[in-house]
Formats: sequence, structure tokens, C-alpha cells
Amino acid sequence: MSTETISAAPDLSALKSRQQGAWSSGDYAVVGTTLQIVGETLCEAMDLRSGQSVLDVAAGNGNATLAAARRWCDVTSTDYVPALLDRGRVRAEAERLQITFTPADAENLPFPDANFDAVISTFGVMFTPDQDRAAAEMLRVCKPGGKIGLANWTPDGFIGQVFKTIGSHLPPPAGVKSPALWGTEDRLDALFSGASVTSARREFTFRYRSPKHWLEIFRTWYGPVLKAFAALDASGQAKLEADLLALIDRMNRSGDGTMVVPSAYLEVVVQRR
Repeated sequence: MSTETISAAPDLSALKSRQQGAWSSGDYAVVGTTLQIVGETLCEAMDLRSGQSVLDVAAGNGNATLAAARRWCDVTSTDYVPALLDRGRVRAEAERLQITFTPADAENLPFPDANFDAVISTFGVMFTPDQDRAAAEMLRVCKPGGKIGLANWTPDGFIGQVFKTIGSHLPPPAGVKSPALWGTEDRLDALFSGASVTSARREFTFRYRSPKHWLEIFRTWYGPVLKAFAALDASGQAKLEADLLALIDRMNRSGDGTMVVPSAYLEVVVQRR
């Protein structure tokens, strides 16, 4: 008679706390600002209309928030890192955009059912530990007939491979689903079962002065990379650095010493019934 080993369920609450600490370290806004074009194209894909109520979930420093507000939508921007909302607020003030900024957990949104015409997230909600709960919350606060718009890194794209490389040096907690699953059609169909899901593969191109410049920016300002390096000793850090630079070398199409690396993502529009 064979026996099976039953793994304990992951402590998602503890994982969320660690993730919040990671995203609170460094300053994601330094990286996030470079991704602005993704928020603009997502709002166009969703065909947002002036006057619609829009919720940005895990908004970071507000790329999709600003894009929706520039289309005269009534936008509420949320994140569980208040410092990032402060960055978004400064950007909004500079452009004289009227936006509501509210600290909120993507897995427990503090809004009534069917409260928004549209719900959006660019490279944000995909990092929640409890993926099913986060998707259910987005559906809950979206009005029937409303839309959910997402931009999610794919597993095979550059950022997906960055996280895979980090995982080879620091294995993720057992039983936790990879954030990159949000960049796959099968997982999206499961998360938003009962809704109409359409997606298109897009590319964002990382343009930096050099591969080492990218590494310097990410290990200084991008929380998950900063924390990964901090968790390793000097030898481990050197190996991770070498592997990340090798990854960039394989994908770099600049030909001139700068860094020009395309990173695939899924642009997703979910129509709630």
C-alpha cells in the first residue's frame, strides 16, 4: 500500500506580508515610469469612455491610472504600498488630473459590488499570492457588462525569464502559483470563468544604457530583484548577476552596447456578463 506525502498549504498571509515588504523597498516608480505606454495602449484596447468610473488595482505609481484619467474617466487608484500612491499623486497633480488615491489590498477591495464601469491593472494584480481571490474581487466590483483590463508578463518573455532565473537561485515557496500564469490564456480562462476573455500578445521594449545599467536600476529600485540579491551571499550575488546578464545578452537586439530587449506580455480584456 503506497503512501502519499501531503504538503501543507502555503501561508498566503505571510507571503503577502513579505511581498508587501519587497514592493515597499527600493522605489518601483523609477522602473514603473518607463512602462507608461502599456497603460495607454490598454485603455485604448478597452475603449474607455469619458465619465466612466474606473478602478486601478495594484496601481503602483499610476501608469494606467493616469492613462484613464487623461481620457476624462473618474479614476480611483489603489495599491497596498502607500508610498507608490504618493508617487502617482505627484504625477496627477503635475498634470492637473482629478484622481482619488486609496490604499487597498487587491484581495480585499474596500468597494461595494458592481461599483465600477471598468477595472484595470498593469503588471500589478498578477503578483497577488491568492490569484483566485484577486480575480474574484475584480469581478465583484465591476458592473455587469463592464470590462476588466489587464497587462500581464508572459512566462516566456523577458520579465518572466527574469523571475525564473531568480527562482533558480532562490526557489519560491512550495505550493504558490507563479505570477506569470496570469500571462497565459488557460489560467485567465480559469480565473475569469463565466466571463468573456480576449487577449493579444504584445511587447514592451526595455531600453537602457547597457545591460549593466538595467541591472543597476533593478537591483537598486525594483523590490523583488533588490530583495533577491539581499538574500544571497557575495558568491550567490555574483552568480545571479552573471545569469541575469547572460539572459539579457541572449535577448538583446541593440547591436551597439546599449540594451534593447523586448518583453512579451498579454493585453487582456475581460467582459463581465
